[in-house]
Amino acid sequence: MDNMEPRIEILNEKKLVGKRMLMSFSDNRTYELWRSFMPRRNEIKNNIGTELYSMQIYAPLFFDHVDPKREFEKMAAMEVADFFAVPEGMETFTLTGGLYAVFLYKGAASAAADTFQYILGTWLPASEYMLDNRPHFEILGEKYKREDPDSEEELWIPVKLKNRQ
Repeated sequence: MDNMEPRIEILNEKKLVGKRMLMSFSDNRTYELWRSFMPRRNEIKNNIGTELYSMQIYAPLFFDHVDPKREFEKMAAMEVADFFAVPEGMETFTLTGGLYAVFLYKGAASAAADTFQYILGTWLPASEYMLDNRPHFEILGEKYKREDPDSEEELWIPVKLKNRQ
């Protein structure tokens, strides 16, 4: 994991439609969120591609003092062309563009915590970047297989240059 280097990308704005839920690291309701979203994802008719987005919205300074009980918002979503046909019970979210460090994660979804700890605790402090206050997300493409050790997903971490505070 020590040689895990990201690619740096400028993300264009994206429109997402899906379901949101409040949770914390100690009360992780990710499975419940995705269980409610997946059977209904085909109701999203104006989607762009088949990739799924697992997005986290953290309060400013959330990572300055990590409290496992502190709540954040998580969204299971798909990218759409517009917000004209939003299925009942689903929500919209405009993901603003910006700079992201993109890491390729291989392994079971439940084992990703160590990778996130490496990114935030080792890679980020040693890099020329700092965390930016925008949503974090994972793109779950065709190689994503949940708990399969060969599963692959992209981890998108919002960053900005340290000298541009």
